[in-house]
Amino acid sequence: MMLRIKRVPTVVSNHQKEEAEETTRHSSGCGKNCLRSCCIPGAKLPLYAFKKVKNNIEIENKEIPVAFLDSLVLGEWEDRMQRGLFRYDVTACETKVIPGKYGFVAQLNEGRHLKKRPTEFRVDKVLQPFDGNKFNFTKVGQEEVLFQFEASEDGEVQFFPNAPIDVGNSPSVVAINVSPIEYGHVLLIPRIFECLPQRIDRDSFLLALYMAAEARNPYFRLGYNSLGAFATINHLHFQAYYLALPFPIEKAPTKKITTLNDGVIISELLEYPVRGLVFEGGNNLQDLSDTVSDACICLQDNNIPYNVLISDSGKRIFLLPQCYAEKQALGEVSTELLDTQVNPAVWEISGHMVLKRRKDYDEASEDNAWRLLAEVSLSEERFHEVNALIFEAIASGQGGIENVSETLLEEQGTKPQTLEKENAITKSSRHTTVAGTQECLVLQ
Repeated sequence: MMLRIKRVPTVVSNHQKEEAEETTRHSSGCGKNCLRSCCIPGAKLPLYAFKKVKNNIEIENKEIPVAFLDSLVLGEWEDRMQRGLFRYDVTACETKVIPGKYGFVAQLNEGRHLKKRPTEFRVDKVLQPFDGNKFNFTKVGQEEVLFQFEASEDGEVQFFPNAPIDVGNSPSVVAINVSPIEYGHVLLIPRIFECLPQRIDRDSFLLALYMAAEARNPYFRLGYNSLGAFATINHLHFQAYYLALPFPIEKAPTKKITTLNDGVIISELLEYPVRGLVFEGGNNLQDLSDTVSDACICLQDNNIPYNVLISDSGKRIFLLPQCYAEKQALGEVSTELLDTQVNPAVWEISGHMVLKRRKDYDEASEDNAWRLLAEVSLSEERFHEVNALIFEAIASGQGGIENVSETLLEEQGTKPQTLEKENAITKSSRHTTVAGTQECLVLQ
């Protein structure tokens, strides 16, 4: 049985079209100054070359030019706003902090809800092949790209306002999200011309951490949604924006599980509606990045949807496996929650509730936010089973260090499942099934 939902994909580019429209125009040329072979020859974009740091102390002490934060990201983003490239003025959206222990943030963003034909998405496969016929980020207009983001060749931070685009080396780029959730909402697209599907790898995740570290701003966070966890574009990307408030998830208490040999501390999120793991520390940025990457790769390989929040300038990372879309497809989410049209991706799970109806905004409460997010979370039993898989993968990534996996699993009170057993758990955990090959469709 294939599980699918129908929902309106978020429009992140002004050149994003329905797949059918793209197909019919495919052979007639482009003419929209995109990033494909038809328009890219001779094109130039700004280039920000970041310095690779060797340890966390260097991150704390190094000087960061204001050009990156103020002139580059925010200045270029505001330039695109003045040029009318966004679908609406996000700064005009009503926002409030919901009274309560955690201070969930509610935003009324009616402009983000499109009244167009819903698109069907498979939600039962986290790993899906890249499809060049569907919308991807090589189809965005060059005016939507702010700059290239690459490691410096000479080890020093540099900025080139008009650099050639080296297609052969497939640069990473930062582009605007034309349907912004907040001020400065951008997309980080690793190695854009490689057309990577939406899946974490070690290099791309380290790139995201470098961007967080370069920003040196606690209010600038990066997020990642896997397929099955409300990513709607199967082309590798992270999102990022500024919110001058703490996210509720950042205020939640944690319980330390273990400290790895490389200094990475793994903790469990407590007293929060969505169960998750928190990673911090490490001897250097790459140690932290590799540990989280290995955990993400484990979830992908075991077909478990998840979201990631990168906070505290890349020093604290939340990993959140989820099951909301699967529940949607199986008809296990109440009509009341479905009617809100809220898709709980990384920002919503972190406590920034993007609401599309005036009624939901006016009636927003901590209880309502908690009730929605509780549907996102894995059960306690399932969460510990998934953790067992993650810790086994981390132990393998630690170079075969003895007793790491055993210690982690003892502290979690569970044992790892093989992939075959893990899939059996998923099947047996559902009390309803659909006979034959009928697909579950949910219309949003």
